[in-house]
Amino acid sequence: MSNIILIGFMGSGKTTIGRRLSYRLKQTMTDTDKLIEKQQNMTIPELFELYGEKKFRDLETQSIEYLLRTVKNEVISTGGGMPIRPENRTLLKELGCVIFLRVRPETIIERLKNDTTRPLLRGENPEIKIAAMLQERNPAYLETADIVIDVDDKSFEMILDEIEEVLGQYEITRN
Repeated sequence: MSNIILIGFMGSGKTTIGRRLSYRLKQTMTDTDKLIEKQQNMTIPELFELYGEKKFRDLETQSIEYLLRTVKNEVISTGGGMPIRPENRTLLKELGCVIFLRVRPETIIERLKNDTTRPLLRGENPEIKIAAMLQERNPAYLETADIVIDVDDKSFEMILDEIEEVLGQYEITRN
């Protein structure tokens, strides 16, 4: 099996699902946001504040290039905006099987209502911002994905079972 890459909007469950999936599959997990924080020795909000979004997106691209050279058979959780850049979509597909954890705006709002660590959600009307960002990003997620999993109204166990099932089918069709 190759790397399994989880993409999707913030709050879709990429990190939590990634951790649990890596445990189930007995594979190492890498979170690209944590990787960037470790390499840069600062948090994502600090990076955004000091250098802006463009620099952060450059670091995301560098992180995929690094992972392409260094990892095999891992579960990789990505930042929500990583697939925005066309070059990142190409690199993610090279890196392994890409799974899009698709989520509705209402679910995101419910999950992130008390989260103050998301730089892109600061300010007025996060609901409107989330809907607009999802509309903008969903085509990039769909273009990148090998597999789409809808995560609304499902437990983590249900999502993990579904991922394992479709991964089995994916492996069969690739061989």
